[in-house]
Amino acid sequence: MELIANHQTEEMIQDAHTVVQKSSSKFIEANTKEVSLQHLKEECIIPVFSKDNETTISHFEFIDATKEIVQKQFKTASISSAVRVSHQIKGRIPSAIGKPVKELLEHEKTTYYERMAFMMEVPNKQVVVNNQILNLSIGGVRAYNQENLFSKKSIEKFKVFIGFKNTVCTNLCISTDGLLSEIRVSSIGELQDSIQNLISNYNQDAHLGNMEKLSKYYLNERQFAHLLGKMRMYHFLSKQEKYGKFPLQLTDSQIGTVVKDYFNDENFKRSDKKINLWNVYNLFTGANKSSYIDSNLERNVNAYEFIQNLGNSIENRLPNWYLPH
Repeated sequence: MELIANHQTEEMIQDAHTVVQKSSSKFIEANTKEVSLQHLKEECIIPVFSKDNETTISHFEFIDATKEIVQKQFKTASISSAVRVSHQIKGRIPSAIGKPVKELLEHEKTTYYERMAFMMEVPNKQVVVNNQILNLSIGGVRAYNQENLFSKKSIEKFKVFIGFKNTVCTNLCISTDGLLSEIRVSSIGELQDSIQNLISNYNQDAHLGNMEKLSKYYLNERQFAHLLGKMRMYHFLSKQEKYGKFPLQLTDSQIGTVVKDYFNDENFKRSDKKINLWNVYNLFTGANKSSYIDSNLERNVNAYEFIQNLGNSIENRLPNWYLPH
């Protein structure tokens, strides 16, 4: 069974009058809520390492340090951030111990969030890929659940990304070299150095070229069904059977979302009982928005690598366990 390739490259030329740009959803969903930078700065306490009472780098400091680097790198001052948090940790000041909850005053309550993700878009850094506008975006994740706050102060972990946000759906498009998932630092200065290195080493042209090429390759409905079946099977294979197969991080429920959106998504659903890999990729990244903050970025990059692997197999006519022979 031969997979379909669209070699009409002139179809990829963009018409400014037909470019799609619509954004109403969140860049990450799961159980998150949106908060302001002012709330993080003025109303949230800062966790400490319990054995020496040394402070951690706060969520606000992380975002502010990233913004400073982005402003210097792209020579702009007008950068706004979208911030989403989850797993709220509530407390109260000592004088309110023993008070009934309904009698607590606002100044007697304390709070911080175990997990935080943010994204900032760089003004005037827009590109058009497959008839959709993408905005250059930079952001990061902090998850205190990945720190040992019961010990003395030690290096702290952060995740930072640079990539694009699809303005049609706010899906994040992040490549392998656009993510640092294991930044380990002990100061804001070290954190900023890591962010600067990520931006400097990111190959934007290669990323855009790889994404644009995805629209050339199609799966018909039978081939797409075969792909989904193999994806569902993958998680239940033994460790030995998984060897040599491309790893997949989307969960079974997220695969179910991909199936639903294949029929119903306004922007990326099938057309004439076939679908190109660009749309499949966006179905993947759309489903990934239900991931918790601490696993979202890794799954996003895995979706990119997975789809690139399918595209390479189709382009070079190589066998792929996920695709019919």
